[in-house]
Amino acid sequence: MIVESLNPMRWSVRAKSAVAAALVVSVSFAIASGLLLLVLYRSLETTAQDAAASRADQICVQLETDSPTELDRSLLATDSQIGAVQIVDASGAVVAASNGAPAQPLVKTSMTDGQLTDFGRVEGPEGAFDYWVSGRATAVVGGTVTILVGADREPVESVVSRVAVLLATGAPILIAVVVVSTYRLVGAALRPVENIRGRVAAISSTDLAERVPVPDARDEIAHLATTMNEMLGRLETGQAAQQRFISDASHELRSPLATITTALEIAAGRPDLIDKELIDESLLPEARRMNQLIEDLLLLARSDENAVERQRVDVDLDDLLLAEAGRLRRIGSVQTVVHVEPCRVVCDPAALSRVIRNLVDNAARHASSTVTLSCHPDNDQAVIKVRDDGPGIPRHERDRVFQRFVRLDTARARASGGAGLGLSIVEQIVRVHGGTVAIADAPRGGTIFSVTVPLGQQD
Repeated sequence: MIVESLNPMRWSVRAKSAVAAALVVSVSFAIASGLLLLVLYRSLETTAQDAAASRADQICVQLETDSPTELDRSLLATDSQIGAVQIVDASGAVVAASNGAPAQPLVKTSMTDGQLTDFGRVEGPEGAFDYWVSGRATAVVGGTVTILVGADREPVESVVSRVAVLLATGAPILIAVVVVSTYRLVGAALRPVENIRGRVAAISSTDLAERVPVPDARDEIAHLATTMNEMLGRLETGQAAQQRFISDASHELRSPLATITTALEIAAGRPDLIDKELIDESLLPEARRMNQLIEDLLLLARSDENAVERQRVDVDLDDLLLAEAGRLRRIGSVQTVVHVEPCRVVCDPAALSRVIRNLVDNAARHASSTVTLSCHPDNDQAVIKVRDDGPGIPRHERDRVFQRFVRLDTARARASGGAGLGLSIVEQIVRVHGGTVAIADAPRGGTIFSVTVPLGQQD
């Protein structure tokens, strides 16, 4: 359990954010502190060295008129920056020095008149002293002397050490404040997400009308909530469509099944009543109707899953339209007019024949006297049109007629049409072939179904 709790993959977003913020602040603070201490140290070092060089210049100016023994004692005094002052003659003997300065020269050197040298850090034996030493040579009566001034390193290191301690003491406090603040701020930012999660968890498949709360702020979480509500809306619509589909399918299957069941029950009690007329006029038509309905449902289901197997061969649309026109003329229910131009596409001939037949049967069912079939190429599209001179389809119903089990007759009488799947099958097949189907009003009344399919379409 302890090992699992230490696994970062199992941490909450708040914990991960807090730890990430702590790491970033820690690294940034460490780098900033190191740079600050380095700059502070270099600044104090430069200041101390400049003070030592300035003292050497002051002594050099006075030595132009006075001897080392007559030198103003204030120039040999020490302070918080100057730790030692020595005047060394050409033989290496200290002729003048500040109080507490070593008896031996800070640096053994031989310099010429006017020479200025920075000796850097100089440490005494066994840590007796630790200075930054600046030297300057000048001519006096009797020869050349060297002025050595040592800037004390201890005050600089003391200041830098105190600042480092303060930074080290403040770092944990700063990191703790960052961690707590980040944890609380991320928690406040994720509170709407938790509200969304809780609402989604409470929504069941039987109550998809519920929606998640959308925060007032128009940020990413608000966009997430809006997207979630849109998804719930699509699920609700899909569930309603599925329930309607099941209800309609049950309704359509119930009639032929009831007819067949009734006939078989009569036959079970009175076998002598089973004759050819009953079979031909009742049982076989109802069985064929139920079989056709099941095949249509299977086709739509497989089309929804993109599992329809299609042939891809060259097909002449004009031949398909002429064949349907011949079939319609043989039936003789309406007059048939054909206007076709050569159009060849690569498609599934059986599927496209199904599209044309469904449209022709629909047109013949609603036509007053005439059905017109036409096709022609239009740029890279083949256009098929099936027109009737019937009552037409209201504009507000034109999208709905492509839905499953939709028939515009309110009574859903069997004599007025099929199961309401024909146009839905048309829309599915045309869509699978990369085409479109649209409805328009005929110039002199009636309806025009227009199908466009890409010319030379291939997988």
